[in-house]
Amino acid sequence: MLELYRVQTALLRRNRVREMVDRDRRRRHYLRRRRAFLLSSIAAILSLITSTNRPIWVRNRSAGQNFWRSAESFDDEEWKAQFRVSRATFDYLVEQVGAAIKRRRTNYRRPIEPRRRLAITLWWFARSGEYRSIASLFGVGIATVCVIVRQVTSAIVDRLYERFVSLPSGPRLDETIKAFRDRCYPQCAGAIGGTHIPIAAPRNNPEHYINKRGWHSVILQAVVDHNMCFTDVYAGWPGSTSSAIVLASSDLYLRAEDRPDGYLFPRELKFLSQKSVMCDGVEIPVHLIGGASFPLKPWLMKGYSLEHRLSPKQRRFTYTLSSARSVVDSAFTRLKGRWRCLQKKSDIDVLMMPRVVAACCVLHNICENRGDRFLPEWNADSAPSANALRQPETEPYDGDTYCTAEVIRDTITYNLLTILQH
Repeated sequence: MLELYRVQTALLRRNRVREMVDRDRRRRHYLRRRRAFLLSSIAAILSLITSTNRPIWVRNRSAGQNFWRSAESFDDEEWKAQFRVSRATFDYLVEQVGAAIKRRRTNYRRPIEPRRRLAITLWWFARSGEYRSIASLFGVGIATVCVIVRQVTSAIVDRLYERFVSLPSGPRLDETIKAFRDRCYPQCAGAIGGTHIPIAAPRNNPEHYINKRGWHSVILQAVVDHNMCFTDVYAGWPGSTSSAIVLASSDLYLRAEDRPDGYLFPRELKFLSQKSVMCDGVEIPVHLIGGASFPLKPWLMKGYSLEHRLSPKQRRFTYTLSSARSVVDSAFTRLKGRWRCLQKKSDIDVLMMPRVVAACCVLHNICENRGDRFLPEWNADSAPSANALRQPETEPYDGDTYCTAEVIRDTITYNLLTILQH
């Protein structure tokens, strides 16, 4: 019995020792966790109320290098001369895309504010200058300029393109048809044309981008309304591509050709008093007008070839259509006059150029819609010189055959005055 008592006593003593050791270990673990929690809480609080200066990541730029410091005090005239938009339009753009181009503040640096990001991008659009000179003017890094231009360009396209670039419909289509009728051309919803945008020779297949003038380019195909605003933009095809091939690959073409009736605009227009016009038993739909390089379609009219002997009425029709279509050339002139990056070879990647072109077209429409005046000196600055990159001449499309579109064109030609009075 005594031996059993000793064994039980020893067992109880060992259990008590083990419990004390476990309690000590748990207490140490608790204290370590508590200390770690307190330290992390203190660090989090300090990070909110303090910032860390890291001169190895941030370069302090003197006020003399920073053009942006004085730009905010420009008067309206000087502001527009520098950024190609009025201050009111600039503020409107900041409201529209500011949230998309704003960046979070970190411990290492303050983010560049949205106003300066937009100003850097507009400056590059307006001049397409070297990143080094822009970086010096705005007090940022050279690589930062490149990143900002890409980010702001994408924000403009993603947020504003669908709002400001669309084919007319409803009352706006009615207004467009009436405006072209006032130009003596009936049933027109816009004019289509193309222009070449210079680029630096790309790394992949550079020969495909050489146009007939011998310089590298991408093609911009656009539809323009009576107000010289872009209603459809399609850019990016290599400069050696014909207008007909660019058109055939565009969403515009697919949208028209996929319809059972082969028309781009509906025949029954809900908001219009004006529907498709019937003349001599031929239905004349609402359509676009284009140049000789485009195919003749029921939804796309063009003038007669000057290589053939034309009757007086055919000549009058061709002249009237060309006169109405002049809005395309005027729109391209204004677009390139305001945004010179579309007139000079830039070092931006060729895959980014379609978004740059689309962003410039969006900005053009915003300026036109807001009455942001185009200054005559911008055209003088962009006037062609001896060394300028001249636009290639377009080749007439020779694949037209006698079809419904030919019947529609002949009907308009020989009944032009009657249709205008309809």
